[in-house]
Amino acid sequence: MNLEQQIKETMQQVAELGDCQLIEPIEGNTLLLECGLDSLGYAMLVAQLEEDLGYDPFTELAIETYPSTFSEFLAIYQQCASKR
Repeated sequence: MNLEQQIKETMQQVAELGDCQLIEPIEGNTLLLECGLDSLGYAMLVAQLEEDLGYDPFTELAIETYPSTFSEFLAIYQQCASKR
């Protein structure tokens, strides 16, 4: 499973735990604020990805601006993975 698939699968798991409904399909230009997860859902998503991947790019890369689209979110994880 590649990183994009893993993030999407984790988003779906978090949505189910939080009783949220994700929009379909989630594409690169999908706005994170409109995909169905709330702020708690994103916190859960980042925590779960840290547990699964072993890193949190938001702390390791000192990112100042939260991504607005799925492709920006994915790019941050890809950037952090490439530095490991």
